[in-house]
Amino acid sequence: MASSNHSAVSEFILVGLTEDLELQVCLFGVFLVIYLISIVGNIGLIGLIQLSPQLHTPMYFFLTHLAFIDFSFSSSVTPNTLFNFLRECKSITFYACATQLCCFITFVVCELYLLSIMAYDRYVAIWNPLLYAVLMPRKLCLQMISSTYVYGFSVGLAQAVATFHLSFCGSNVVNHFYCDDVPLIALACSDTHVKELMLLIIAGFNTLFSLVIVVISYVLIFFAILRIHSAEGRRKAFSTCASHLTSITIFYGTVIFMYLQPKSSHSLNTDKFASVFYVVVIPMLNPLIYSLRNKEVKNALKRITNKFPLAIH
Repeated sequence: MASSNHSAVSEFILVGLTEDLELQVCLFGVFLVIYLISIVGNIGLIGLIQLSPQLHTPMYFFLTHLAFIDFSFSSSVTPNTLFNFLRECKSITFYACATQLCCFITFVVCELYLLSIMAYDRYVAIWNPLLYAVLMPRKLCLQMISSTYVYGFSVGLAQAVATFHLSFCGSNVVNHFYCDDVPLIALACSDTHVKELMLLIIAGFNTLFSLVIVVISYVLIFFAILRIHSAEGRRKAFSTCASHLTSITIFYGTVIFMYLQPKSSHSLNTDKFASVFYVVVIPMLNPLIYSLRNKEVKNALKRITNKFPLAIH
């Protein structure tokens, strides 16, 4: 990612969330529980959708990938964070840090665009349910999700290369609990204006462009729901969007808070604690939101558990 001519740093030291040893032990327990729930929830949701033919629709195809992205997103940071809670020297090698940053940005971008695709998918389903399968064929769904992964990885790789092409010849102490762009840029001893501009433009474009797709989709969904004459039909239409609306509100709200706030009000300590919610908590919440608020998922779970009564009694 960078040669020795560009950097004299071979590893970074992560400050973490706190220097209090007792609090670190408590945080280890909390993070471990949340991460285990996230693993079980996301992998369980993927398995449930794969085992339930009733859920083999575009909506649940995209939900499968949302669960995979959430699992991957959290796993790019949380295991190393858990390990660091239990050791005194919280070091990470130069290339491991670069890899973590690349993976982190990749899955953030993938989730942004996947949520916007899911908004469009809900619009198509509500606007013309009879033609839903025709308008959202398997091939189109695969093309959309493939494009999301390819673009997300391209952005992640480009941002990581740009960050680690900077010169790090002074302090190697990162004021964060994982390798993120903003605290890493703060350590660079070379000119960072190009990288900062690149971060602002790309992060701003991806957030705002994907959000515009979401907003337009939900405006169209609103008008489509108004065309439904029965109150029961409107209620069903709203219920299919409730889980997705909850997810996008939480995710976009946190992204905008972290990356699009003015530099004058930017605080690395504030970012650290916002990142806990962003990286650790949200991947746990999404499978709960989509399972607890979704009647089809709950019915599918009942059918699966009824097939294996001996396994649950």
